[in-house]
Amino acid sequence: MRPWKARIEDKEEKERKASFITKSWYGDDTFLYQGFWCDTFFIEGLMRAQQNFRSQPSDIVICSAMKTGTTWLKSLTFAIVTRFTFDDSTNPLFNNLSHDCVPLLEVDLAQSSTNRDPKNPLLATHAPYCSLPRSIIDSSCKIVYICRDPKDSLVSLYHFFARYLASKDMKPPALEEAFELFCQGVSSYGPYWDHVLGFWKASLDRPDKILFLKYEEMIEDTVLYVKKIADFIGYPFSFEELEKGSVEKIVNMCSFENLSNLEVNKSGKHREGTPAVIENKMYFRKGKVGDWENYLTPEMAARLDSITLQKLNGSGLTL
Repeated sequence: MRPWKARIEDKEEKERKASFITKSWYGDDTFLYQGFWCDTFFIEGLMRAQQNFRSQPSDIVICSAMKTGTTWLKSLTFAIVTRFTFDDSTNPLFNNLSHDCVPLLEVDLAQSSTNRDPKNPLLATHAPYCSLPRSIIDSSCKIVYICRDPKDSLVSLYHFFARYLASKDMKPPALEEAFELFCQGVSSYGPYWDHVLGFWKASLDRPDKILFLKYEEMIEDTVLYVKKIADFIGYPFSFEELEKGSVEKIVNMCSFENLSNLEVNKSGKHREGTPAVIENKMYFRKGKVGDWENYLTPEMAARLDSITLQKLNGSGLTL
């Protein structure tokens, strides 16, 4: 290639890439990759996972956008799957953050599918459905997806990153700024509505493979949904377990009140020794349905509701 042509193509490539980069509201540049926004750390990991990860039929994949109930869902599924391995006092959830019990695809499994406990079928990802490795989509493994009211998701996401930035001595943006970007679809693994719709439509096409859950409904009747999750992933509760209250024990063990008060979740750190280290307590704020009312103005809420109705129109899904 002639040197002048190479310089032109380099310039065009840089301009093309720059047009897909914007400043996020959580501290770093965010990049548009396969239709969603994400920072370099997670994109690079996901690209490697797309190339290298090989799913097994026994895998159970916990999928979600950020701050939609991920920590809770991981805890519940881990408790369901490991209930025959550990008793009420020895479960790893008492001494480990649930994110340390369930490996993250785009970080822990990016290089190799085997970088995990062979006895633990669980893994998690925040990636949109269309960006999952083909081996997950094509295999018979189970996917459990959770979503949440966009208003509560936004508020929870904002506070999470505000606390994270504060821990790095960085000033978080105003909520109004984060709100504007969220409405435009610029949020971690967003646009949020595209993320939800991707899994919703896939769950309609493959109901035997994808269980679609709503945070608010799970809060309303957690016992019912724990049984539903257990049945779906192939770990159903026996009649004897139901009689002795095994489901209720898991619900109580994984409740926000219990998990947030464990010493590991008050003083421990997640991914310590890496650039992505986060204090465990940042994963526990309130967990309340409707907390957005304490932060969003009526006008902001109405705008988000209007966008949600428009985005979900004709899908059969309501949030």
